[in-house]
Amino acid sequence: MRLIGYRLAKNLEKMVDFYSQFNPSSLSIKQFIDFGLKANEQKSYQFLKKELPVRLANIMKEIHLLPDNLLKMPSVNLVNNWYAQSFNEMIEFEVDDGCTEQTLNKFCQILVKIRNRHSDVVQTMAQGVLELKDSHEIDLHTENSIQYFLDRFYMSRIGIRMLINQHTLLFGEHINNNNHHQHIGCIDPYCDVISVVKDAYENARFLCDQYYLTSPELEICKSIDADDEPIKIVYVPSHLYHILFELFKNSMRATVEHHKTDILPPLHVTIVKGKEDVCVKVSDQGGGIPRSLSERMFHYMYSTAPQPSKSDAHTVPLAGYGYGLPISRLYARYLHGDLVLLSCDGFGTEAIIYLKALSNEANELLPIYNKMSTRFYKITDHTIDWRSTCNHTPISHQQFTQTQ
Repeated sequence: MRLIGYRLAKNLEKMVDFYSQFNPSSLSIKQFIDFGLKANEQKSYQFLKKELPVRLANIMKEIHLLPDNLLKMPSVNLVNNWYAQSFNEMIEFEVDDGCTEQTLNKFCQILVKIRNRHSDVVQTMAQGVLELKDSHEIDLHTENSIQYFLDRFYMSRIGIRMLINQHTLLFGEHINNNNHHQHIGCIDPYCDVISVVKDAYENARFLCDQYYLTSPELEICKSIDADDEPIKIVYVPSHLYHILFELFKNSMRATVEHHKTDILPPLHVTIVKGKEDVCVKVSDQGGGIPRSLSERMFHYMYSTAPQPSKSDAHTVPLAGYGYGLPISRLYARYLHGDLVLLSCDGFGTEAIIYLKALSNEANELLPIYNKMSTRFYKITDHTIDWRSTCNHTPISHQQFTQTQ
């Protein structure tokens, strides 16, 4: 039995090495839309059975570049096993040249299984970092390496889930039960920004009222474009909601704790559509943060909230792990937007979400693994090993097939 297990492990290692040679193919939201309108399940299957193993292998190789002490943590080991299991399930389809209805149904079921398996990856990896902090001293170099890895790891996860969600929503069994008929997969071609703002605010307000018995009001300052029409963009509403919900939670908490009165200044939201970006600015009067701490707000190992217990992990998403803002920034950057904090210490904070106004410019920003990655974990310039259609030409799937 041990020999069989050893052989399986060696075979997995070889397959991961092989697939990690290829760069992930970065897509634009326009490409997602154009393909979704045609909705060809066989073409989606042929693309994903090659692309998903590449994306999984790229990030699996980086997991093994983590500090040894972190790799030994039980929660990190669990995440590593999840990725190995999902990778194994995906490469089974690579050797299957058939594309029968049975194969397509099985593929869709496996994608749902993988998505469910990885649903707690963020919390579990966060728990692994906490386990390391509790058992070892963490120096600055180790902290920087973990920060660098987690940005890439979670961005990779966003991209993988995007591909899985598109396929399962377009071709899954429950396609006819989708209430959002205008959506193309998880993308809304006419995403009403103000509607997402209000939805995120109301849900954050509900939590704030539960905890503090009070909450600040919302004032929307501008939400129309140059033609006096409500601002709508091609976007993934769940991504925008995630960002806004986190910002509103932080702003409400800061406002209530800073003023400590029943009369609270409102949160201001300004929505503007420019030539390149749609900007959503969330402003509060929650006292702000010192400039020396502004960048720390995006560090995974920094949090101003109490550490959560395992039983609280699903009560308020990521509260206390310190992962809310950094992951929100990744969601914004995933399609070449950004999230920026501007704070006036003693008064309040402004958070600006930048979203690409044009769908053909909203390209996936993905980490890529190569032989230089080991060196990147030891230097401070971490900007040159991300895959983007803006400045890279991904390997074509024709070339990919020819190498096999």
